[in-house]
Amino acid sequence: MIAAPAHGAPVPQGDYVPARRSGKLIVTAGMTPRIDGRLAHQGPVRSDTTVEDHREAVVLACSNALRAARSLLQPGEELDAILSMTVYIAAEPGFTAHSRLADAASAFLRQELGDAGICSRAAVGVASLPGGAPVEIQLMAAVR
Repeated sequence: MIAAPAHGAPVPQGDYVPARRSGKLIVTAGMTPRIDGRLAHQGPVRSDTTVEDHREAVVLACSNALRAARSLLQPGEELDAILSMTVYIAAEPGFTAHSRLADAASAFLRQELGDAGICSRAAVGVASLPGGAPVEIQLMAAVR
């Protein structure tokens, strides 16, 4: 599996911030499977592929979103809960396993945060994503 850097927020690819905080709430920008600003996975999710074929891209995008959220924590703070996750999937017509792909992101958050990683979510199929990414993930988190 390709690993993202363990610290700091991902580098924005446009005129936005990786995450924004208001009080105890953090919302991330949509994060794609990038490492050091370079897209590690490209192309749409094809209907003739399996969920396993795309698990690495989903986990990398989710890892980037989690890093963006964590980058706004102050010393002594931690994420209390991931409240919501939206998983955008650039899928070809005929692909119907959107929710199963999103399960890879849910499993990653549970692995990283335990019960605090269990959240509500939406898995949405789209025609395309920035740079030709197969997946983009946005998180909303509460701080403790």
